[in-house]
Amino acid sequence: MKLMLALTLSTFLLFGCKNMIPKTEIDAPIAEKIPHSMTLHGETRVDDYYWMRDDERKDPKIIAHLNAENDYTKAQFKPYDGLKKQLFEELVARLDKDESSVPYFWHKHWYYRYYKEGFEYPIVARKTAIDSNDELVLLDVNERAAGHDFYGLGGVSVSPDESKLVFGEDLLSRRIYSLYFKDLVSGELITDKLEGTDGRVVWANDNQHLFYIAKDPQTLLGYQVFRHKLGTAQAEDVLVYEEQDDTFYIGLGKSLDETEIALYAESTITSEVLMLDANAALAEFKAVLPREEGHEYSVSKLGETYYILTNWQASNFRLMKVAVDSAADKQAWQDVIAHDPQSRIEDVLLLTQYMVVQTRERGISRIHVYPLKDKDFDMSAGVELEFNDPAYVVGFDVNASQQSDKLRLYYSSPTTPESVYEYDLTQPNQRQLLKQEKVLGGFDATLYQAERLFVKARDGKEVPVTLVYRKEMFNKDGTNPLYQYGYGSYGYTVEPDFSSSILSLLDRGFVYSIAHVRGSEMLGRGWYDDGRMLNKQNSFNDFIDVTQALTAQGYGDKNKVVAAGGSAGGLLMGGVINQAPQSYFAVAAHVPFVDIVTTMLDETIPLTTNEYDEWGNPNEKVYFDYMLSYSPYDQAKAQGYPHLLVTTGLHDSQVQYFEPAKWVAKLRDIKTDDNLLLFDTDMEAGHGGKSGRYRQYEDKAQEYAFFIGLLGLDKAKAN
Repeated sequence: MKLMLALTLSTFLLFGCKNMIPKTEIDAPIAEKIPHSMTLHGETRVDDYYWMRDDERKDPKIIAHLNAENDYTKAQFKPYDGLKKQLFEELVARLDKDESSVPYFWHKHWYYRYYKEGFEYPIVARKTAIDSNDELVLLDVNERAAGHDFYGLGGVSVSPDESKLVFGEDLLSRRIYSLYFKDLVSGELITDKLEGTDGRVVWANDNQHLFYIAKDPQTLLGYQVFRHKLGTAQAEDVLVYEEQDDTFYIGLGKSLDETEIALYAESTITSEVLMLDANAALAEFKAVLPREEGHEYSVSKLGETYYILTNWQASNFRLMKVAVDSAADKQAWQDVIAHDPQSRIEDVLLLTQYMVVQTRERGISRIHVYPLKDKDFDMSAGVELEFNDPAYVVGFDVNASQQSDKLRLYYSSPTTPESVYEYDLTQPNQRQLLKQEKVLGGFDATLYQAERLFVKARDGKEVPVTLVYRKEMFNKDGTNPLYQYGYGSYGYTVEPDFSSSILSLLDRGFVYSIAHVRGSEMLGRGWYDDGRMLNKQNSFNDFIDVTQALTAQGYGDKNKVVAAGGSAGGLLMGGVINQAPQSYFAVAAHVPFVDIVTTMLDETIPLTTNEYDEWGNPNEKVYFDYMLSYSPYDQAKAQGYPHLLVTTGLHDSQVQYFEPAKWVAKLRDIKTDDNLLLFDTDMEAGHGGKSGRYRQYEDKAQEYAFFIGLLGLDKAKAN
């Protein structure tokens, strides 16, 4: 018996022994069942764990249960504590201890951020010249974060005359920020303080007024825009806009020429842009074009012309232009770049002499530059910038001046650390590398190989997949462990970029894959539409089909597949382990959205109503039935499941802690296997996990230790 207890779980797995997980002094917590019935559309659902919800997060019974789960997880993790520590040290050892951003010039100063070795948070600073010694520290975030278990920095905004600073702070991880003001001449904090905001401001050009968004404390929706005057109390702030439709998010920005302040209102399928003269702070916001259901558009300004990126009669968007004073007449809009069903226009940057357009074709991002000629952009003289990796991500970095003929892009690939390039647009494709992320410890990109391929899903659609592995440890014979990641919601595309963290997997022989399933916009807007609402099942099918295709093609061992996803990616994990549990050895579901029907029926839960166009409104039977058919919580059943690591944050503002807590309790009650089911609640954090540059890697080290330890690969590391 003593010998048995001394053996690690990985030893048992290597011997192929079932039901031999090491005993611990702590038994798995068994949650009390208190049936709670919910009837809608003639169907009654019984939720035995509904009682776990506590919006105040103070109920002693619930806190005790979460702590018991944490204690159980710690006990089960003891065989891997050394591995977790080793992995954490690996992950942080690769970080550039004195990392800094590339300075950018705005008005009269160069602005940048940097870290000091050993500190968790950045320092925000500026200089009058790059090579000068007159650094002014605008904000030392380490000083602000001192003594707090969690610290979230919101926006940092300097007034147009560069004399004042506003910054947001969240000390609870609920994404509700307090705004603080600093006089950059005296270096002292100003008495103004704004509570209950989204953490960001936009300054009017008078340097006295600014605009901010207030959040509803219950739903956490930003729904009101206030104007604040320096030196006055928040109670005197003027409400200038209130969003009446709670399916919309709102945001604030400023045109690149700094003449207008923009207010964005966006739902999943509809948007509206309102503008205000930045030189007339007391004026009103006016819509560029009043919202129309199903119409999405954004606006860039050059002189007296608006360039409008719109899906009007163009599912993949087209670029149009119109005189500012005629923008409300859609018939006056003129095509600049016509709709292309094979190419999604994603972003536009307008400089005085150049227009830069970012598109995506077959999942690959492209950057096109068009010069100005005779007061208009010459579309026939466009140049496409060149990139060589088989899979990569590229996009606009900070381009702070519309008058510039320089373009800054960030670039990364699975084998290329994030890089910032500056292009001289007078000589396209002549670029200068301003900075590349340092990876300490002797990283050699030539040791690794990236691939991009397409997997045919069960309905014939081709799903893009990004792969990366260490060449010397990869044999396409089906023996490598396979790590598969996915998300697939909200049109968000998981880019094939570089992550120093995954080197800890690659160096142990893992093939790392990203399944770009439907629900993202990797293949354009249609790819998103085909993975939401009544098409959501496609996301699960795609992920499962990619797994099975990769193992069939020899990229991984079908008995050594691990998978991970967070938030809506946690929903993806919950769905695939209900539908194809045999395809996965172990799964990590982080802050998972798993109780979709109950959540989407409760408008008091943060962010619910905003998401009807993503998932459907279950008050309508067709959506209720469909959502119920894949809801991970409702569809959990008496069957075997993979090893599971589930994580959450008590103060999560996006996916409430009680969703994964209930899911774990139900799975623990009904699953028929003896595999590990671990549930870890960070009692201080929220949706984004731990704060701090180094501390955030504790969560990654835990996940990797879970997978590597279970697979018995803790000794199999390449030098």
